[in-house]
Amino acid sequence: MLEIVDLSQEIFSDMPVFPGLPAVKITMHVSHEEWDGLAGNEIVSPAVNRLELGEHTGTHVDAFNHMARQYRGQSIDTMPLTLFYTAGLCLDLSYKRLRELITPEDLERALAAAALAIKPGDTVLLYTDHYRRAFGTDDWHHGPGLSTEAARWLGQHKIAAFGVEPAAPGVRHVSNQQVHHICGEMGFTHYENMINLHQLIGRGRFRFIALPLKIRGGTGSPVRAVAVWEE
Repeated sequence: MLEIVDLSQEIFSDMPVFPGLPAVKITMHVSHEEWDGLAGNEIVSPAVNRLELGEHTGTHVDAFNHMARQYRGQSIDTMPLTLFYTAGLCLDLSYKRLRELITPEDLERALAAAALAIKPGDTVLLYTDHYRRAFGTDDWHHGPGLSTEAARWLGQHKIAAFGVEPAAPGVRHVSNQQVHHICGEMGFTHYENMINLHQLIGRGRFRFIALPLKIRGGTGSPVRAVAVWEE
């Protein structure tokens, strides 16, 4: 039996995005009524929509060239697909509150509580419940995040990536920029704006899939992230 849990936000006009990034606009480019010559029809059926959005919209993955200027050239289209198709596990850090740092000790305790171990090539998802608590509120951009020490701790475990619910992997203006730099330095990436991580707690290991768009020179890409179990 196949079970799939969707870990990606919806993409919609004027959705919350990280401060300073492009706003999201989705408009109708052409309708079926226009194609069929039914001018003035009361029913409008979109045939093609126009999307205006940044690469780092909704649930997305960062390319290495986003981490720091010295990684230019390492764009999303050059990254191996094996980074986005991995084994996964999810750690319960839901006791963390706004702007609170996640430490290596927090990660070790969460692993012990779940009776799990990180293996090389894993994707480690960090459940803080920030999405359900804060999405669409003034607190959305003040979520908990990794400390620099925790980012290095994950890198030392040779992970492929980690994923978080907030719109930043670290705490804004505290550790966020440094966490990006560490990802580039140690060769692992991260996902932001994840949802439904509460559905993974206590479920052990799973298949994690989050393929990016093949954007030439891209600094990241929206993904449709999923956790998969096959019996």
